[in-house]
Amino acid sequence: MNELQEKARKLGLKTVVANWQQYERQDWLEPLLLAEEQQRDKCSLERRIREARIGQFKPMSEFDWHWPTKIDREHVEELFTLDFLKEQANVVLSGTNGLGKTMIAQNLAYQSLMSGRSTRFVKASQMLQELIECDGSISRRRCLQRYCKPKLLVIDEVGYMNYDNSFADLLYEVISGRYQNCSTIVSTNKSFKEWKDIFPNAACVVTLVDRLLHKAEIVLIEGKSYRHKEATERTIAKEKDRQKKKRKKEQ
Repeated sequence: MNELQEKARKLGLKTVVANWQQYERQDWLEPLLLAEEQQRDKCSLERRIREARIGQFKPMSEFDWHWPTKIDREHVEELFTLDFLKEQANVVLSGTNGLGKTMIAQNLAYQSLMSGRSTRFVKASQMLQELIECDGSISRRRCLQRYCKPKLLVIDEVGYMNYDNSFADLLYEVISGRYQNCSTIVSTNKSFKEWKDIFPNAACVVTLVDRLLHKAEIVLIEGKSYRHKEATERTIAKEKDRQKKKRKKEQ
């Protein structure tokens, strides 16, 4: 079976494969197979992008590396080689609000997706709420599978809300289900010592953190909120614009 015939087989064109001698010398055959392959690849990528739910995000070329008072740029850029995925290692992005943790996580998720790996991005509150609302054990098992199966799962904003023990147990099930099988990226605004405050009295927190940090790349980011900086700059710019318009009216 030659390369073109193998391509037709992979595309599922059974009639063409079964009658290969009839079609193989047709001038239109190769362009048709290439066009069909490209269209299917495009549709597959669009479907995977929808399923990944990464959302809109700025590219890393727009990340202001000078704004945080502490960030290991070399470490972050090294993550984009995706070597941590080959090792089934995790990544933890830790820092206060507005320092670009989500932006980095979204870009890593997109890079993973474009490399052909199954990828999913989700807010911690959304994932846990979805799991807690499952009706029955079978439904919950299926929901857990959706979060345990992807080669890369990004759980964003762990620590922005407090949860009771049942939510801690569900997060533990997700982390344990992926442990040493797939990579997980977590962004959090809390140190791990403070995770006991996110899940008060949950017995599984210590083990959860232990499994998450085993073979983990930890990126610490410190500084003031970049969103606050942008808001301040916008206010100053609008005030300058108002003053400029006022001076024109007075002239």
